[in-house]
Amino acid sequence: GQLPTWLQGILLRNGPGIHTIGDTKYNHWFDGLALLHSFTFKNGEVYYRSKYLRSDTYNCNIEANRIVVSEFGTMAYPDPCKNIFAKAFSYLSHTIPEFTDNCLINIMRTGDDFYATSETNFIRKINPQTLETLEKVDYSKYVAVNMATSHPHYDSAGNVLNMGTSIVDKGKTKYILFKIPPSVSEKEKKNSCFKNVEVMCSIPSRSLLHPSYYHSFGITENYIVFIEQPFKLDIVKMATAYIRGVNWASCLAYHKEEKTWFHFVDKKTKKEVSTKFYTDAMVLFHHINAYEEDGHIIFDIIAYTDNSLYDMFYLKNLTKDFEEKNKLTSIPTCKRFVVPLQYDKDAEVGSNLVTLPSTASAVKEKDGSIYCQPEILCEGIELPRINYNYNGKKYKYVFATEVQWSPIPTKIAKFNVQTKEMLRWGEDRCWPSEPIFVPSPDAREEDDGIVLTCVVMADPKEAPFLLVLDAKTFKELGRAIVDVEMHLDLHGTFIPEKDLKFDTE
Repeated sequence: GQLPTWLQGILLRNGPGIHTIGDTKYNHWFDGLALLHSFTFKNGEVYYRSKYLRSDTYNCNIEANRIVVSEFGTMAYPDPCKNIFAKAFSYLSHTIPEFTDNCLINIMRTGDDFYATSETNFIRKINPQTLETLEKVDYSKYVAVNMATSHPHYDSAGNVLNMGTSIVDKGKTKYILFKIPPSVSEKEKKNSCFKNVEVMCSIPSRSLLHPSYYHSFGITENYIVFIEQPFKLDIVKMATAYIRGVNWASCLAYHKEEKTWFHFVDKKTKKEVSTKFYTDAMVLFHHINAYEEDGHIIFDIIAYTDNSLYDMFYLKNLTKDFEEKNKLTSIPTCKRFVVPLQYDKDAEVGSNLVTLPSTASAVKEKDGSIYCQPEILCEGIELPRINYNYNGKKYKYVFATEVQWSPIPTKIAKFNVQTKEMLRWGEDRCWPSEPIFVPSPDAREEDDGIVLTCVVMADPKEAPFLLVLDAKTFKELGRAIVDVEMHLDLHGTFIPEKDLKFDTE
């Protein structure tokens, strides 16, 4: 096919690449060593390259020819030949775990720099053109977090907004919202943006020893939207996981009898809205978008009624008949919550405070808290992306992968949240990755542009390819077939040519 002439830049993707080292194997797909891959678009041609992230974790494992650094689903143990004192010492030093820098989930941009990220306190700077691994940054040196999300937000001033959990502070577990400014000046270049990290707000965890697990958060023009879900980490179990010989993932539990709490932080005052808003228990990984309308915050998420998704990706379940055998016990559901920030304080108990046309409701309870129920927009989509120029604003389109009852995506979908129409692209035995929307340079409408996705074939003998779709019609514009083994990956980003620095540092 033909690629639009304006498409110049790099699609950069990240995900787990290698699961066996020597005689050892990771237990979980999300533990694999990070593999970066990129498609460079230049004058109508596409160039592919891939490279393992040369993290400290990668180097230690390769050197020892076995897994020596623990990942979330795989606990690594010291060499049994080591003497008993060394062993006892390493048990003690694992209380607050030394996390891995195997940054395999996403790509984050700060100023002119790009980082591979995961959910620990480490990120790795990379060169998006050569995929070389550069310095390691430890968030905890600049802000008191032990973990941070892989889905930061970017504001119009070029700041990065992110959230992390702090479990170190004398049992005062809290969620911290922080802002990384873009690099200040050439002189202060060296990691300077991290020296100027600002803590915007901290939200105490409802339970000191059981903070909520979260993978992303939402943002509107004036507010940050954080959902404290009853899918929680058990800190005591985590601290003793090493001694007990279990992995950290086993310290996550879903408490389906508990509520899910919504927190809204005012960006200007840096304070949390005092009204307590909640909904029923749910598990969510991905926020889609959020915006404000007539005194309400509207946010769209993809939610589950249990945590079966994570368990499916244990490698023992990823057999060749994976698609037939593994069925999600909860289908991903796209939910829209409509939360009235401004409402009549004298409204009757039991009345619905939502005044916008929506089937979502927000009902006032006796104690003054507000119970929210969502409008169901659609089912069966995951890895959602939007036109990021519409982030925090009223919008129409979600680009996502379609997953029915199996967690492996089989189609790409474009969903209109206003009309509920869905367009799909799919071919037999094709597994597409998260679709990324790239707006055209003279875009007038939200869906003026293209959608990029990497497609892996269910049959390893068939070559994978990069697919380019017209975002409006969802018709195929072209595909670039890649003559290498390509892996299913997680997340990525498109870097327009103008944002690439061609320096050789």
